[in-house]
Formats: sequence, C-alpha cells, structure tokens
Amino acid sequence: RRKRSFPCFVPEAKPNLAHSTVALVEPDSEERDPWDLPEIKDTGVPWSALDTRGKALRVLVSVLKLILLLGLLYMFICSLDILSSAFQLAGGKTAGEIFQDSSVLSNPLAGLVIGVLVTLLVQSSSTSSSIVVSMVSAVLTVQMAVPIIMGTNIGTSVTNTLVAMTQAGDRSTFRRAFAGATVHDFFNWLSVLVLLPLEAATGYLYILTKLIIDSFHIQSGEAPDLLNVITDPLTESIIQLDESVIRDIAIGIPEAKNKSFIKKWCQTYTNTTLKNMTVSGPENCTAPSLCWVDGNTTITLKNMSETYYIKKCQHLFVDVNLTDLAIGLILLALSLLVLCSCLVLIVKLLNSMLKGQVALVIKKIINTDFPFPFGWVTGYIAILVGAGMTFIVQSSSVFTSAITPLVGIGVISIERAYPLSLGSNIGTTTTAILAAMASPGDKLANALQIALVHLLFNLSGIVLWYPIPFTRFPIRLAKGLGNITASYRWFAAVYIIACFFVLPLFVFSLSLAGWQVLVGVGVPLIVVLVFIVVVNVLQKRRPDFLPAALRSWDFLPLWAHSLAPWDKVVGVCTAKCCCCCKCCQGTNEEHEEQKSVLNGTKVHKAVYDNPAMSVEKEVENEIKIELNILKKTQL
Repeated sequence: RRKRSFPCFVPEAKPNLAHSTVALVEPDSEERDPWDLPEIKDTGVPWSALDTRGKALRVLVSVLKLILLLGLLYMFICSLDILSSAFQLAGGKTAGEIFQDSSVLSNPLAGLVIGVLVTLLVQSSSTSSSIVVSMVSAVLTVQMAVPIIMGTNIGTSVTNTLVAMTQAGDRSTFRRAFAGATVHDFFNWLSVLVLLPLEAATGYLYILTKLIIDSFHIQSGEAPDLLNVITDPLTESIIQLDESVIRDIAIGIPEAKNKSFIKKWCQTYTNTTLKNMTVSGPENCTAPSLCWVDGNTTITLKNMSETYYIKKCQHLFVDVNLTDLAIGLILLALSLLVLCSCLVLIVKLLNSMLKGQVALVIKKIINTDFPFPFGWVTGYIAILVGAGMTFIVQSSSVFTSAITPLVGIGVISIERAYPLSLGSNIGTTTTAILAAMASPGDKLANALQIALVHLLFNLSGIVLWYPIPFTRFPIRLAKGLGNITASYRWFAAVYIIACFFVLPLFVFSLSLAGWQVLVGVGVPLIVVLVFIVVVNVLQKRRPDFLPAALRSWDFLPLWAHSLAPWDKVVGVCTAKCCCCCKCCQGTNEEHEEQKSVLNGTKVHKAVYDNPAMSVEKEVENEIKIELNILKKTQL
C-alpha cells in the first residue's frame, strides 16, 4: 500500500469582532518631522460663546496669569543673580588665583581655558571681564587678554544649557529645548576654533581695536543701571559681595587672600593725611625733600590712609559666622531650587496661556519671515531684538535662559532662536562697553579696548556663521545633538561635563606641560577628529568615494560607534541605584501573585477588558515560554 502523508492543518486565526473599551493604539497617519513646531489646539470655549460674566472672568484670569508670569520671571532673574554670587563665594578665590600666573596666560590656549573655567566658577562674563580689565592695568597686556575674553564668551553659555536640563521630562520638548540652548554653545566653540588661530597668527582684533581707541577721543562716563534697579532691592537684601577682593587676589595683593567676599560695611570714609614715619635709612624716604635725620633716627613724611566704618550693610549674611564656602553652598542650593521651580512654573503657565489664537499670533509674529524680496532681513532684525533685550536685562545668560523654555514648548523655532542668541552676544558686549566707559582715567583705554575686542570677536563670528545659509553649522549641529539627547537623555549631562569641564582641563594641563607636549598630543587628536568628521560626511553624501571597508563603521566594536551599549550600562547603574525600591515593590507583587494563585484566581491586566484579547495574550506568552525552553535545551 502507498502511504499517504496528510498535511498538518493549523486553524487560521479569525479576526475577532469583539470590541475593547480601551483605545490601545492611536493611529498615526503620517510621520511628523520632530523639529516641526507642535500644533497648538484651542481646547477652551470660544470667546463668542461666552456670556458677559464668562468674558469678564476670562479677562481677570488672563491678567492674573500675566502678573504671576512677570513675578516668576522676576524671581527667575533674581535667582540667576544669587546663583552668580554663590559661585563667586564658593570659587571666587580659586578664580583669582588662577589668573595670578601671568607666564601661563602668555599661552593663548591656556588663556582661553582660564577664561572658560573662571566664567564657569563665577557664572558671570561681566565679572570675569572686569577681572581681566583690572589685570591688564597691572600685570597683563591686551594681547594676552584677548584669548581670555574668548573663553569668557564660551563659559557664559553653560547657564542656558543647564536650564534646558530641567525640561528632560518630555522627549520632544527636551529635544527642542536642548538644541535651542546648545546652538549658542556651538556658535561660540566654532568661532573660537577659527578666530583664535587667526588672532594668534595676525593679531587683527588687537590691531583694529587699537586703531579705534587711538582714533577717537573718548571720555569716561557712567554705565546705566536698567534691570538692576528692579532686582537689586531683593538680591542685596539676601547677599552683597565685595567684588574688589577677587580683583585684588588676581593682581597679587597678599592681604586680599584673607579677606571675606561678604560685604559688611556699605558706607565707609577714608581719610588720607601726611604723617611722620620712622624708616631704616634715607634710601627708604618718600622724597629727599621730605626726609631728615635726627641723631640715629631717619624720619620721613608718608600718606597714611585711615578708614572709618559708618554704616553696616543690611543683608541676611552680614553677621553670620560661617565661611565663604559654606554660605556659597547654601546660596547655591537655594538659588538652584528657586531657579528650577520658577522655570517649571513658567513653562506650565506659558502652556496654559499660549493657547488657540493667542499662540497662533505669537508664533506667526516670531517665526514668520518677511515677503519674498526681503525674507533675508528677518534674521537680522531678530539679531537686533536679541541685542536690545540683552541690553535691557544686562545679561546674555538671563536672556538665553528665558528663551530656552519657549523653544522647548514650540513657540520659537530653532532657526529663530539662533539669531536671537547671536544678538544676545552683541548685547552683552554693549553693556561691557558702557561699563568700561565708567572706568577711571588710567584704566579707560585698556578697559574700552578689551570691551571692543569682545564686540569684534562676536561680530566676526556672526560674519562667519550666519549670512550664508549653508554656513549655519551651529543649527545643524544643535539639531543632531538634540536628536541624540532625546534618545539618550543621560548624554546631555555627558556633553556638559565633557565640553565645559573635562576638555578645558585637559587642554589646560597639556598647555602647562609645554608646547612640545601640546603639539605632540593635540595634533594627532585633531587629525583623527577631522578624519572621522570627513568620513561621516562622505558616508552620508558620497559613499562611493570611500573604500568598501569605510562605508560604515560596522567593522568597529558596537560600543565604539553606537550609544546603545552605553545606554544599557547607564540603565544597569540606574537600576542598581534604585534596586532597593524595586526589590521591595517586586516582592510585594510576587506575594500578591502567589496569594491569588493559592486562592485559585487568575490575574488579568485591567487594560485587557475584552476576554478574547486576554486569551490571545495568554497564548502568546505560552509560545514565548516554549521557545525559551527549546532554546535552552538544545544539544
């Protein structure tokens, strides 16, 4: 007999017509570009549908929200000011000591890194610039100060990057906010990479500013106080600092090291009189005409200053017996708490206010270009707006930190935030110029020249990275970093630590070792970095130009060209940190499961309220278990 083989028929799964009461999948017809501004839908009742009482109530609520928003902005700006004071208390003496070694500052790279580190320590480019002005009058030349000014430009951009970290809760918001903050960082870094070697080779910034100073007869004046008039009453009631201490340490006055940064006397009177003083010999006299000898005693006339303390300062820490470091750490914790709280509340308040027609109008005004022939003018107007707003608030950190949450929630696009950030760089230099105009006569020329160096440096950077759309590399780099940090949020912290701490300290240590070590280590690293960048560009644009082996990085280990393995490591470390809570939670769940099994009951997830769907889920789980058993029992 012929054996017949009967095929094994598997019953086909028929579609179940039962409906679930829970929407498990939300259809997404089209994939959105993550950089498109989110559509803001008006979920409220239209204005026309409201009665008189409803309209009055809505107007009242809107006014109250606006007042609350202004109050939160005020507290946000004051907390930034207190944060700067806290950093000065915690690291101000270190910053002054870093500036002391003028032989190290003669190296442009060391000067650049010192400018970055000192601005990070004091969290204020204005303070670090004023230190540089004082040092130029004492121990530094203007040429040596130029790289330090470039470094202060980089150091001041870390504040808005830290502000963007507070929006890490939502992935798309964090992507936009972090890119909007780091576009400022990339502009500063790229400008330094091009202009620092150019300045070292030609000295064009020094030559141009010297010509400007020599051409104009500039008289000293007074720097205006705009926003400080509003914020000083609150900040000065909390803490007041004697900023002359850090300048004295930088100049090298030994007595300044033992002074406290905390200002105790706000009103003093200094009386200078000529007094007789006994000196060891005629060579120590102030002048031959003011010197006479009485037996074995040599007497001369000297100006003696005596300070009378009239009025004590009125702030919280004036009579506190704590060290500067302890007070600085207390203020640092409190200011960060207030800063983060204000920022979260500002974002939530803006989200509630910017709805419907209001949001559409604001987005249209900020992000819309002029009609065709004049579309290119829009970006330059945004630069002027950024410069004007920074001049009003007198701090680029405050302005860029304020627009970062607006970029995150989608009111301002990255393309518009870029020229606004460039304008803030210009605005902070105009404030420095006005502050330099208030310098005394002997320091006026040097102070003004350094402020002009800062201005020309930022203008040169704008000429490099803005007028031609193709050269706007900071936008593309910021978007790439935003995509990475949206997928791996821990990478944002790695970026801040690497770019603002590890890299500057590494370059500084190499520059201390001498030019031979700096060139021997730095040049190979730069060559490798340029090679990687060129290969990446060719892989995306023209892979046929590359040999087959270099058309992808797959020949390298996975950890060398992907962040996925590092993400697992971070996940494991995070899980270990939270293992206690998770273990307790897991033990409770297992205990409940065992209890339910003993009672003869089955545990089902609440979301699967359709019996047919839960049966399918059970079958799926059984198939997975069988596959795992087969995999583990293979010979």
